[in-house]
Amino acid sequence: MTPLETRNELLGKTLVEKLERRHFEAYYCPTAKEALEKALSLIPEKSSVSWGGSMTIRDMGLTKALHEGNYEVIDRDLAKSPEEFQELLRKGVSADFYLMSANAISEDGVLVNIDGTGNRLAALTYSAKNVIVLASLSKVAQDVDAALKRARSYAAPVNSMRFMGNTPCAKTGLCHNCVSEQCICNQVLFTRNCFPAGRIKVILIGETFGF
Repeated sequence: MTPLETRNELLGKTLVEKLERRHFEAYYCPTAKEALEKALSLIPEKSSVSWGGSMTIRDMGLTKALHEGNYEVIDRDLAKSPEEFQELLRKGVSADFYLMSANAISEDGVLVNIDGTGNRLAALTYSAKNVIVLASLSKVAQDVDAALKRARSYAAPVNSMRFMGNTPCAKTGLCHNCVSEQCICNQVLFTRNCFPAGRIKVILIGETFGF
């Protein structure tokens, strides 16, 4: 293994232990292919499945695999109108399995997420029966403060640009702690522990995906 692969193996093992101590079900997969296979192994056929705006799950091919499999897929990207889009958002957060990434994860296993609409956080905190979080090790930060800074100063500007938002960070690349009408930092969530135990499954990925 290369030094980076060795570091990722060690960090992945350590984080899995930290997450399990907080009652998450956790796995480390060196590659996206292995992470995709692990995610599919956790989802029984015919389950209802939905997801948020995560690029990680799209770029690794997981959403495509779900569409091709024997699942009830609730995909907001297929909405034909703003009204249908909102309807699919509401239906999706109550799915059997909700897929998402994390904006950051602290080295001691706290998930940090920021959301504009709040549907993703609603699914994570309560409404979805099961949640699968797929996150690259590139999203690991030293502590909760560093994780929040990563989410605000890096993930939020990039995602605002991706969603064509008219926000200060989309214009400068820097967080302005704004109160813009199109702000995507409206809700901030720290998930310290998983309750009930095992409801949230975290798959850490050695390869870099997402923002």
